[in-house]
Amino acid sequence: MTDFIHPSVLFIIGAVPIPFLSGSIRKAYLLLIPSLAILAVLSMQPGSYGEVRFIGQELLIAKVDKLSIVFATVFTIMALIGMVYALHLSDAGQHVAAYIYVGGALGVVFAGDYLTLYMFWEAMAFASAYLVFAQRGGPAIRAAFRYLMVHVTGGVVLLGGIMLHGLASGSLLFGPMERGAMEGGMDTGAYLILAGFLLNAAVPPLNAWLTDAYPEATVTGAVFMSAFTTKTAVYVLARAFPGTELLVWLGTVMALYGVIYAVLENDCRRLLAYHIVSQVGYMVAGIGIGTEMAVNGAASHAFAHILYKALLFMGAGAVIHVTGRRKLTELGGLYKTMPLTVALYMVGAFAISAFPFFSGFVTKSMVIAAAGEDHRALVVLALTMASSGTFLHTGLKLPYYMFFGTDRHLEAKEPPRNMLVAMGMAAVLCIAIGVFPQPLYALLPYPVDFQPYTGLHVMESLGLLMFTALGFVLFLKALDPENTISIDTDWFYRKAARGFMWLAEKPFARYEKAVSDVSETAALPFLHGAARAGLRIDLTGVDAVVNGVAHSILRGGGRLRRLQTGVVTHYALAMIVGVTAAIVVFAFAWR
Repeated sequence: MTDFIHPSVLFIIGAVPIPFLSGSIRKAYLLLIPSLAILAVLSMQPGSYGEVRFIGQELLIAKVDKLSIVFATVFTIMALIGMVYALHLSDAGQHVAAYIYVGGALGVVFAGDYLTLYMFWEAMAFASAYLVFAQRGGPAIRAAFRYLMVHVTGGVVLLGGIMLHGLASGSLLFGPMERGAMEGGMDTGAYLILAGFLLNAAVPPLNAWLTDAYPEATVTGAVFMSAFTTKTAVYVLARAFPGTELLVWLGTVMALYGVIYAVLENDCRRLLAYHIVSQVGYMVAGIGIGTEMAVNGAASHAFAHILYKALLFMGAGAVIHVTGRRKLTELGGLYKTMPLTVALYMVGAFAISAFPFFSGFVTKSMVIAAAGEDHRALVVLALTMASSGTFLHTGLKLPYYMFFGTDRHLEAKEPPRNMLVAMGMAAVLCIAIGVFPQPLYALLPYPVDFQPYTGLHVMESLGLLMFTALGFVLFLKALDPENTISIDTDWFYRKAARGFMWLAEKPFARYEKAVSDVSETAALPFLHGAARAGLRIDLTGVDAVVNGVAHSILRGGGRLRRLQTGVVTHYALAMIVGVTAAIVVFAFAWR
């Protein structure tokens, strides 16, 4: 691996000195590692690195190809932007967790075997959970515990799948499972692996951990979380399960599911979290379709999504950082005091809504076009509807009620300069990709034969967006946010947890108390009596025998001591008597 520098190592080992640095030196260091990682990714060549044998299996620490490079490129870019956004933080723990989180994501992207993948996969889970714990406070801590429990459970499922698949296939190497599907279906291990991947992709009904934890994370932590966990899951799905029909319909449902729930949301970051579910749905559906254009569309949309979704979370985070409020019913009128934040946020809103000349336009449309080429009219319709809903809520409803709407007379100002710089970096990339998509297309795993800027496509998109804007104006009152809580699939495990606690505190506790009462009233007196009887037997019987034997030995030793006269003739006589006695005994025994 001398010609390959693993970017994951840069972040994980690079996290060690952070607590020992301070001031400008720490800030420079926080930006240095992501910059070096970007250079490492841009300079690496396709190939396999770090081949070893362990427990009789061939392991591959790093496998580099175009699919891994496109995800690694955007991950390292996002790490740099995220670190710029978080430069004002004095909490070294959050920086360390972010570094390990990014390192884990990059480790998964380059993993050539399932064992390596699993180790980095779990590192991501624990590091990202810290970014929720770091917010402190009751709601954040409870959400972090739920997040951790869900991901640990998913990790156990994934590990079980890896073991079963390894036994069935005889190999732990990480790659497509198309061959198994063609030969009559995947093995049980492959289905468990798929389930573990789908959980991290937040596929309903396994999505509630995302919308539960992300709004409770720290302002900077949520930015990192929006970028890595679900997109790492998209990568592993693209690597292992391209062309899996189930993913087409799961992705389509995701796209609509997130949009529908966003209608009901009042929390600005929870609304954005539901749109992560929706946008990842496009990627999952593209992977399920499995054609070259569809996989290209999924990869490119993941690239664009990481940047514009981070920009949206940075904008919402800036508002929370300045005002301390995150509910739309408590916000409004901020455009007067935060004009730069509004402008930068709107770039992200236009990008996610697939406006022409913004990044989402040149990536999301590739997935929809691939569905059309594969003659999936229902999928095309559903994804188009979801795109309209995305603009309605992220591009219109959220900025209207957060920045405009009723003026709440909040004391606010622009966030720290580093936060604005990070938002500006993401905004520039969102526009650059939309205007010049070819550099991104050149990174994609397959040759690209797709032209986003055709007259028909531009007119269709503008027509859909303008019609959505008209609907927003006409039904503005109906879209007013309400201070309510939406019930999602986390209701089931929350209720299950309460049921478990009721069982533990009521029936089980009563059973334990009954057993304790019986033991105290019946069993313990019997045991105490038996112990006392045993003690008496020990003192009067066993000890008496032992002491008697000891006294006998002492008396015998005293008598033998008297025979030691010190006269040689006495000893010689004793020897003669002894030998004679031995001869007599031997003679009788021989006879």
